[in-house]
Amino acid sequence: MFRKVILVAAVAGFAAACTTDPYTGQQKISNTAGGAALGALAGAGAGLLAGGDDRRNALIGAGIGALAGGGIGAYMDQQEAQLRGQLQGTGVSVTRQGDYIILNMPSNITFATDSSSIQPAFYPTLNSVALVLKRYNQTLVDVYGHTDSTGSYEHNMQLSRQRAQSVSDYLVAQGTNPQRFAVIGQGPSQPVASNDTPDGRQQNRRVEIRLAPLTAG
Repeated sequence: MFRKVILVAAVAGFAAACTTDPYTGQQKISNTAGGAALGALAGAGAGLLAGGDDRRNALIGAGIGALAGGGIGAYMDQQEAQLRGQLQGTGVSVTRQGDYIILNMPSNITFATDSSSIQPAFYPTLNSVALVLKRYNQTLVDVYGHTDSTGSYEHNMQLSRQRAQSVSDYLVAQGTNPQRFAVIGQGPSQPVASNDTPDGRQQNRRVEIRLAPLTAG
C-alpha cells in the first residue's frame, strides 16, 4: 500500500493524564511531558532504495527532516494547538494519544448516506486541516475509513476505503504532500460504540486522520 502512495507522489512530482478540552469540553489525553513542498524525485528514489516502500525513508530521502528526542513532543504539541484552534466548532474532535494526534470526522457532517462524495459544506473544515498539515510537514498522515455493521461486509469495506480516499485526495489537492499519506478502509471492524442502536451506529460511521511524527526509526 505504501508503494502505491510513493508511486502517486512520483507521478505528482492511549495516554497519560486526561484534561478537559477548552474548546469542546471533551476529555483529551495530555502529552505535555512527551518527548517543503514535494522533494526531488531522485531524493525520494534514494529513500526507497534505503529501506523499501517506507514513507519515512522516502520523505527523508526527499529532504524533509526527521524529528528526534524532546523535539517530537513539542512539535506535536504545537500542531495539536493549531488544529484545535482551526477546528473549534466544526464537529471534528481532536484527541491526543502520546505522540499521535487523531481527528475524528463523523460521517453525518462529511458524507451523504451511502456516498463517498464529500459534502461541499465540509470543504472549509478540510481546508483548515490542510492548512495545518502543510505548516507541520514533519508528520505522517494515515486516513482511516469506518462504517457501522449495517449491510454486507464487502460493501462496508469498499465504502470505508472510498471515503478515506476521498478525504486523502481532497487534502492532497489543497497542496499537502501525497508522500505523507496512507489510506486504510476498516469497514465495521473497529467500532467505538454498539451497532445495536442508531446513536451507536452513527458514532461508528466516521473517518479518522491519525498524525504521527516523522522520525528516523
